[in-house]
Amino acid sequence: MQPKMTVSRVVVYAALILFALYFLFPLYVMLSTSFKSLDQIHSGTMLSLPTSPTFAPWIKAWSEACTGVRCDGMQPFFMNSVKMVIPAVLISSIIGAFNGYVLTHWRFRGADALFTMLLVGCFIPFQAILLPMARFEGFLGLSNTIGGLVLVHVVYGIAFTTMFFRNFYVSVPAELVKAARIDGAGFFMIFTRIMMPISLPIFMVCLIWQFTQIWNDFLFGIVFSGVDSMPITVALNNLVNTSTGVKEYNVDMAGAIIAALPTLLVYVIAGRYFVRGLTAGAVKG
Repeated sequence: MQPKMTVSRVVVYAALILFALYFLFPLYVMLSTSFKSLDQIHSGTMLSLPTSPTFAPWIKAWSEACTGVRCDGMQPFFMNSVKMVIPAVLISSIIGAFNGYVLTHWRFRGADALFTMLLVGCFIPFQAILLPMARFEGFLGLSNTIGGLVLVHVVYGIAFTTMFFRNFYVSVPAELVKAARIDGAGFFMIFTRIMMPISLPIFMVCLIWQFTQIWNDFLFGIVFSGVDSMPITVALNNLVNTSTGVKEYNVDMAGAIIAALPTLLVYVIAGRYFVRGLTAGAVKG
């Protein structure tokens, strides 16, 4: 028999439903507006459903929208973000895994001090590193390139990924590593054969964290990118703030949803690992 629904449980469920509707309301407005024509937007209300749904705003936002620099749509800037995010996430996660492994199971003098200094990097504001990073990228010849954006996101993300992996690897029994050493496994063999296979939950945490941070970043994108290397957040800003006569809210909403879809998909696909990876190591860490 199923337990009876108590008054307190009804109140809790009702509150959760109200909060869910509150947070989903902007998404509904964006979706419905993106499928409306300009005539319906001007004559109706934002709560009304599209009477004659059209994909024209989506097509215009993707391939025809003017960004203020040139009018070839958001497609090339979407691909710029893809080219930037994938290597930045992978490189920063692998370096963070390596750092966490060394700081927990191959400790050395000053390891705690080094980890503390890395943690300080989590609290340094973006604005503090703009000028030194710009000079450094100019020295390397990476100014206004996708490679330069990858570099800055890798450098800024290492502190976070190291913290995640270090806290995860603390929960791995030291006896496991000692047994591997006795059996003749070396530094890299233990890392690749023991640590990496059990690191899927924390890798998902780093993937979601880094992907979201890098994809949604605007400051680094507008400072370190050029005309041909702008990420989608900069292109969306230019699209929304470009005035070409009549304000096309349907195109703006379609562009915003296009820019947000990748992070939403990442959370849907890998979200179940997020809490599991964050709480791993909570006892020992």
